[in-house]
Amino acid sequence: MSTFPAHDALVFVDLETTGANFANDRIIEIGLIEVDRDGVRAWSTLVDPGRPVPPFITGLTGIDTAMVASAPTFAQVAPALVEKLRGRLFVAHNARFDYGFLKHEFRRAGVDFRTTSLCTVKLSRALFPGHRRHNLDTLVERYGVAIPAGERHRALGDARVLWDLWRHWHTLLPGETIRDAVERITGRPELPPQLDPALLDDLPEAPGAYAVFGQDGALLTAKRAANLRQQVFAHFAPARRDSALVRDAWRIEWREAAGEFGARLRELELNAARRRPPEELYSWRLVRHGDGDFRPELVHAGEIDFARTDDLFGLYHGRREAIQALRKLAEVHRLCHHFTGLGNGRAGEACVAYRQRGCRGACVGKEPVSLHSARLMAALAKHRIRPWPYPGPIALVERDEFGMREDAHVINDWGYLGTASDETTLRALFEEGAGRGTADGSPCFDPDIYRIVVKCLQEGRLRVVSPPLS
Repeated sequence: MSTFPAHDALVFVDLETTGANFANDRIIEIGLIEVDRDGVRAWSTLVDPGRPVPPFITGLTGIDTAMVASAPTFAQVAPALVEKLRGRLFVAHNARFDYGFLKHEFRRAGVDFRTTSLCTVKLSRALFPGHRRHNLDTLVERYGVAIPAGERHRALGDARVLWDLWRHWHTLLPGETIRDAVERITGRPELPPQLDPALLDDLPEAPGAYAVFGQDGALLTAKRAANLRQQVFAHFAPARRDSALVRDAWRIEWREAAGEFGARLRELELNAARRRPPEELYSWRLVRHGDGDFRPELVHAGEIDFARTDDLFGLYHGRREAIQALRKLAEVHRLCHHFTGLGNGRAGEACVAYRQRGCRGACVGKEPVSLHSARLMAALAKHRIRPWPYPGPIALVERDEFGMREDAHVINDWGYLGTASDETTLRALFEEGAGRGTADGSPCFDPDIYRIVVKCLQEGRLRVVSPPLS
């Protein structure tokens, strides 16, 4: 039985932490099982997180603040730890959590740590697709893995569970099957020589957006991704090596996010050079011309505040686009060209649409003007632009699926101000948002932000936070 399918050295890793957010929480225990040609070795240490251990974590792990008070800090264990990890296949359950936490801790300690990681959740799914659940407790029960009392939810105990599972899987399946699954999960594409090879280690398994640039710095493509590493690597799969994108790619930039909403914001940021300025926007506004007589008037974002104006319908980049949209609407709903401003005939004279049987006759008095106005309003209704529904800026709070990352996206007047991952940055963005679009008169309304935020608010998936009252 081979326990080294494609790697000469493995390290099974588990961490205990003060919480799930690697921006704010810290490691309190590290457990490793090193496996190589020389045998199997266990190593573990408590770590002083520099803060109290929350009661919930103590209840789960048995580790309390007093236990870690005299333990070394992560910076103190980092030199020995990096030597134990470097050059080995990093095996962990939900590897994104453990690997992400360690990378952040190493970065704080001034250590550039990179290695290939293997997630045993993904491996279990690949090897046993007939099973629906692959969390560690389920796997322990399914395969009868014995855990000594008090070792579950301790770093070394859980690392041993992974080693036991690894060996058990090798008794159930041929080594070649496991080797192939490991290679599919950890496979690294062959990059073009002009790209930085560090990309293979740096790309995270996280939502976000990425941009590919050519030799002259021109943007070739920018897209969002549910998994940055997986989607970017797919561009360099053997079947695509001769594509123009691969041939012309010289640099890849990416920005992580907590989820789909943040990924869409990142995509807009990376596509900024291709997007039209919001000031060029046009919309139709209903204006009262008399009793029951409402007509559309073309308005420009440079003239009025789209975020605070009611009775706006449609967003258009240019007068021509706006007029074409209204013309199509008039055709579908048999609206009068005279009362929609599409024609320039004299009062009482039949409009072009009426002469072509495309108008119900408001222009010649055959249809009451009030009825035409009502039909016009009904036709425009689904294109209505919602005014900003809050008195000032808000934050849309998004967490990733593991609770490791929490982003607060600050929006005001349908414009994006920035994303905060800590209270200080959030307060600063709220303060900026409170004065934006007033003191300097700069426009805030962004049509792309409008569309994705309206959808987000309608779905109610993200928590809405308002700035505290001063």
